[in-house]
Amino acid sequence: MKCRHCQSRLSLTLIDLGSAPPSNAYLTALTMRRPEKWFPLKVLVCEHCWLVQTEDYSRASELFNDEYAYFSSFSDSWVRHAKEFVETAVRRFGLTKNSFVIELASNDGYLLQHVQASGIPCLGIEPTASTASAARQKGIEVVERFFGVALAEELREQGRAADLVVGINVLAHVPDINDFVSGVSTILKPNGACSFEFPHILNLIKLRQFDTIYHEHFSYLAFSTVCEILAKNGLQVFDVETLGTHGGSLRVLSQRSNGGSHSVSASVRALLDLEERCGMRSVAFYADFARDIEEIKAEFLAVLVAAKSEGKKVAAYGAAAKGNTILNFAGVKPDLISFVVDRNTAKQGKWMPGSRIPIVDEDYLRRARPDIIVILPWNLQQEIVEQLAYARSWGARFLITQPSVQFVE
Repeated sequence: MKCRHCQSRLSLTLIDLGSAPPSNAYLTALTMRRPEKWFPLKVLVCEHCWLVQTEDYSRASELFNDEYAYFSSFSDSWVRHAKEFVETAVRRFGLTKNSFVIELASNDGYLLQHVQASGIPCLGIEPTASTASAARQKGIEVVERFFGVALAEELREQGRAADLVVGINVLAHVPDINDFVSGVSTILKPNGACSFEFPHILNLIKLRQFDTIYHEHFSYLAFSTVCEILAKNGLQVFDVETLGTHGGSLRVLSQRSNGGSHSVSASVRALLDLEERCGMRSVAFYADFARDIEEIKAEFLAVLVAAKSEGKKVAAYGAAAKGNTILNFAGVKPDLISFVVDRNTAKQGKWMPGSRIPIVDEDYLRRARPDIIVILPWNLQQEIVEQLAYARSWGARFLITQPSVQFVE
């Protein structure tokens, strides 16, 4: 396989998680009676540009289809995060009713609803019909297509170039990262800005966040690599900010290389220096990751097996993609985790892909009163523990798996 960015031959393996179905391919009563499609889940490292990436087995259209079930608005903290970003961006970039904002992978309108409420014209680009429909119900205009140079040129010809392009947790999801980024530089106005947010691979490695590896994530991104990809596709990074979201993310701001009025912040050099000190462009940085993950798998299974032998009931909360990674890697089935609770009505009444654990609503949790609740989206740990605080009344304990398997009090 060749690198998605620089086309160098890949030979360095970060981790091989065996095989798994797509993490958002939730099963219905009908598909439960059919065989599932599983793909190898192996991650490689480019030793030239240091882009970490999954092997090519699945197509984006298979992963982000009409039944895509991830809706951003079901997390209250995530909606607040989006609102705060919009408020900051409006002030920083002087956005007005004469400006135009485009969000790539706009999902269910969780962010653009705040742009719209500010009186600023906006457009969402979202290839999944389920989430695009939810956004339209909020009055948001959505183009239901995958983004790249071709769509960017069409929009520009229509006079719809953007003052601000937003891409939150999408840069890692695109198979042709060069076409995607080049599309951004195409659609930006001369003085426009682009904001990308994505999980920082520094945290993935250091904090053993292996369950953020799944087929929908084609790339795992270092700041230095992103700077290189953007530069080779017409964008200059002028600022970067570290965020606590998704276990540690970056917000990278860029402008057109042949335009733009923003000076480069000192934070850019500082983060590049940090990555260099950590050795992120060396083989040694990635060497022990697979061994560490095997330890988490063994510890997780030990807790579940012990609970079963003691007659305890174990449930999970959050039918998240990252949860499917650890369940399938560890080989967990309904005999070890009875059910998964999720607030998303699009997932309730379905089953987790691979593990085939049923997904239920929160009322079911109250009736079943499990002894242990595994928090699968550990990045929302605080929000979930507060939401389920009532479960402590019957003695339930909360378990997480990152950065290690542990009960949280």
